[in-house]
Amino acid sequence: MNPKLVVRIVAVLLLVVSSFMILPIVVALYYREHGQIPSFVVTMLATMVLALVAFVLTSKTSQHLGTRDGFLMVTLSWMAAAAVGAMPFYLSGSIPRYVDAFFETMSGFSTTGATILTDIEALPHAMLFWRSFTHWLGGMGIIVLTVAIFPILGVGGLQLIKAEVPGPAVDKITPKITETAKTLWLIYLALTAAQTILLMLGGLNLFEGLTHTFGTLATGGFHPKSDSVGHYGSSYINIVTTVFMLMAGVNFILYFKTVTGRFWSVTRDTELKTYLGVFGITALGVSIALWVHGTYATLAESIEHGAFQVASILTTTGYVTADFNAWPPPAQTLLLVMMFVGGCSGSTGGGVKIVRVVTLVKLAISEMKYLLHPRGVFGVRLSGVPVRKDVVYSVAGFIVLYLMSVLMVTIVVGSSGADLVSAFSTALATLGNIGPGFGIIGAVENYAHYPDYIKWFLGVVMVMGRLEIFTVIVLFTPRFWKP
Repeated sequence: MNPKLVVRIVAVLLLVVSSFMILPIVVALYYREHGQIPSFVVTMLATMVLALVAFVLTSKTSQHLGTRDGFLMVTLSWMAAAAVGAMPFYLSGSIPRYVDAFFETMSGFSTTGATILTDIEALPHAMLFWRSFTHWLGGMGIIVLTVAIFPILGVGGLQLIKAEVPGPAVDKITPKITETAKTLWLIYLALTAAQTILLMLGGLNLFEGLTHTFGTLATGGFHPKSDSVGHYGSSYINIVTTVFMLMAGVNFILYFKTVTGRFWSVTRDTELKTYLGVFGITALGVSIALWVHGTYATLAESIEHGAFQVASILTTTGYVTADFNAWPPPAQTLLLVMMFVGGCSGSTGGGVKIVRVVTLVKLAISEMKYLLHPRGVFGVRLSGVPVRKDVVYSVAGFIVLYLMSVLMVTIVVGSSGADLVSAFSTALATLGNIGPGFGIIGAVENYAHYPDYIKWFLGVVMVMGRLEIFTVIVLFTPRFWKP
């Protein structure tokens, strides 16, 4: 273990996060919300001073970062970022209680989109911008951003990204990990600019376009309007958002391969084909259910809202155009199933991930083949490439741990008096970084009614979901702390 280096890197990350508070200050100046500026300035200066002191005090330390250091550093970084990011909400009085401010900020950085706010429009523009911007920072990963900006952290950088990036495997798309991080962020920036422009062509102003895009590409779900995307009542906005939610749920490495002329390898990607297939089939099923039950007057309208909501839940974005709690049971059932799936590995989406589901299904098929042909040799292949046994075992272990975590969270949330549907839905929505669910946390509801101990607990759960469980849970094992 190298605790000094862990502290040093966390300090650098907090410098990065606090420096971005300049942006909501600019927003406050533009909208003449001068009363909001001190909360950002105080937080930014205090954080920078503490981070610089920690950085200087840890200057004489080894630059070797081990795997265990990476796990500890990533978990501490997300907790510290949320703790600091919550301060402007708390100091300004926009969210008077710190537990609520921390919950909202952790929900932002972890791209969960669960909110305790009951009147979102009441917040000043600067606070709404910062709230959505936490999504954007957390979407691609503040660790990946840190590695991209500070090449000095290239020492052990792969350990950081392995501990932080969602998915069972991490590929380097360039020889140097810092270049990989920069490339991923350039793709992220390009998609951000593209969606913002398209939304502005649909009638949104720059502020709405940016905040809407932050929540979409980060698959977060925070929106400056209380009724989310449904506020606009625009088919054009719904379609653009649906397309970009689906794009955000794709492995970003595939975009790099596409622009570098390796499109043939993208077309062979098993996870991508399964992801699009799952979306298409489920969206069709939900749309037909909506149309048959008369929820919407026309099939076209049913497809618009059905496809939007399936994309939102599948990618764990959490945007809504309607109260799906009032939809017919077949449509709700399909949405519930999507809460177990998630986007692709290497995307900004949360959940179990398509690649794990595919691997587990292929493992089950392989085992059935063994029963019929005991002497046969069968394995799991993805995109035509054999999957190593240790990866398959890791996937199986993750699924078991994920289901156990869902059960644990359901029990803890249920202790607050929540009904079974709401408690189970809360577990899926926070561990899968989805945000809205069913019951008392439905599409038009929020998490404000939960007691404080549940909010603190769910804050940790959201980090577990964002860092894919293993990274956080391993910290609580005795062996992790042994020399």
